[in-house]
Amino acid sequence: MARVKTGLGKGLGALIPRLAQSTESVDIDLLVCNPYQPRLAMDAAALEELAESIRQHGVLQPLLVSRNDNDGDGGAPTYQVIAGGRRLEAARLAGLTQVPVVVKETTAREGLELALVENLQRKDLNPLEEAMAYRRLMDEFTLKQNEVSERVGRSRSAVANALRLLNLSEEIKDSLAKGEISEGHARALLGLAEESQRRAAWQRTLEKGLSVRQTEELVRSWPSKGKSGGGQRTKARNADIEAVEERLQTVLGTRVSLAKGRRGGRITIHFYSDEELEGLLERLGLPAGR
Repeated sequence: MARVKTGLGKGLGALIPRLAQSTESVDIDLLVCNPYQPRLAMDAAALEELAESIRQHGVLQPLLVSRNDNDGDGGAPTYQVIAGGRRLEAARLAGLTQVPVVVKETTAREGLELALVENLQRKDLNPLEEAMAYRRLMDEFTLKQNEVSERVGRSRSAVANALRLLNLSEEIKDSLAKGEISEGHARALLGLAEESQRRAAWQRTLEKGLSVRQTEELVRSWPSKGKSGGGQRTKARNADIEAVEERLQTVLGTRVSLAKGRRGGRITIHFYSDEELEGLLERLGLPAGR
């Protein structure tokens, strides 16, 4: 039977191809958090469930850590958790004094990559945490979108779409983080250029409990700035044109507008940062240089 590939092209094994499988037990008080951990919050109920499982069965999968040698002070070395922060917190809740670890020396960038990949594989990150981790890789370690894509095993369009979420207002991002709207809702709202329009559409989405598809329809029918409402309804967009727009948006990973006239038309491709422009040029097979 053919092996089915997952969405992540690079797992922990690919990023650490020769990781020794031998484990050692470490005092839980010697473990410190990873400052590059992309997950900002943990679900308390899920954490307690994991703690109960650990009470009964122990920590079945060792934590991945790096050693911090305490130069000259004669004390025991501490260990920074690269992957397994949730297991560590659950082990503390369960009352464990030691946990199994695998030690791996890493750079700061590798630590962020490994933590990000583990969380993506476990689906532990909300869309904003994922986007902020991508942005951190780009800003702190000068990686381009395509390089981030290769390192974490995500498609370029997935990385670009995630980064677009950071262009939303704090109010809407907070709503996304709380689960009031989904990533699909948020991406639909980005189809509106004006922040005031996005906010109004977001409020209507919450008030009416709109689905993602309904929010997309709402955004497509939103009156252009300067048009008078006056009870007038905008004309329904041609279904064929909308279908083409959706196909282009899926391929390019950004908002695309199609205007058709008697003798032709125009396609407008929107981008929201220099990195997104570079990613678009790459997907179109065009050189990114000036």
